[in-house]
Amino acid sequence: MEHKLKEKRAIVTGGANGIGKAVAIALEEAGAKVWVVDKDKEGLDHLRSHYPWIHTTHLDLADADEILKFFRQIEVEWRFADILVNNAGLSRFKPLDKLTIEEWDYIINSNLRAAFICAREFSRMHAHGQYGRIIQMASTRHLMSEPGGEAYGASKGGIVSLTHALANSLAGTGITVNCVSPGWIHTGDPERLRPKDHEQHPSGRVGKPSDIASLVMWLCSPDNDFVNGENIYIDGGMTRKMIYEH
Repeated sequence: MEHKLKEKRAIVTGGANGIGKAVAIALEEAGAKVWVVDKDKEGLDHLRSHYPWIHTTHLDLADADEILKFFRQIEVEWRFADILVNNAGLSRFKPLDKLTIEEWDYIINSNLRAAFICAREFSRMHAHGQYGRIIQMASTRHLMSEPGGEAYGASKGGIVSLTHALANSLAGTGITVNCVSPGWIHTGDPERLRPKDHEQHPSGRVGKPSDIASLVMWLCSPDNDFVNGENIYIDGGMTRKMIYEH
């Protein structure tokens, strides 16, 4: 994989922490040039202090004009990118009667509209017929829900639909578009997890950011040009498990 991604130019949204950070580091270690955008300035500073070769931009993806400005910067400095990982996602779980229209719009704009704009601008810079990869981050919550998840679940369901629409719209360009739907991926202190948190998973454990990064790297491989328009669940088997209480 390392030599196959050498000098590829990759954009990772929401890459200052968690899954996005793991993806950005994996791409950088595979030889790619990586540019991370995130609204967490402190997280970006921390990432850059450990990986000084990773470019970073402080950006709120709910702001469409700022996204467009960022892609103009990419055109000036890189001319184009080969890989786009639409990882950024904001979750806000509130009772239905407490969720404001402004909060709904902010989550949808941050999670779904931003992914569309990034994909559109990425494809506009792309040289027809050349290697290109768009990887989108959805969630198993597009498939199953708990109270208060209306905005987040809707945004992630939109990501899944956007993925197969983009795959068809970009057919023949050299760009493939795929989606990853993570389940429970623990990004904090693993010591805080209980035995039953792990045991409920058919795979026997809660997920790690590296589980998602490994799949993203596989999807980025130039050899994988026949995997297209797919949504892949990485959840330790939870979406395939009957969970009715006995």
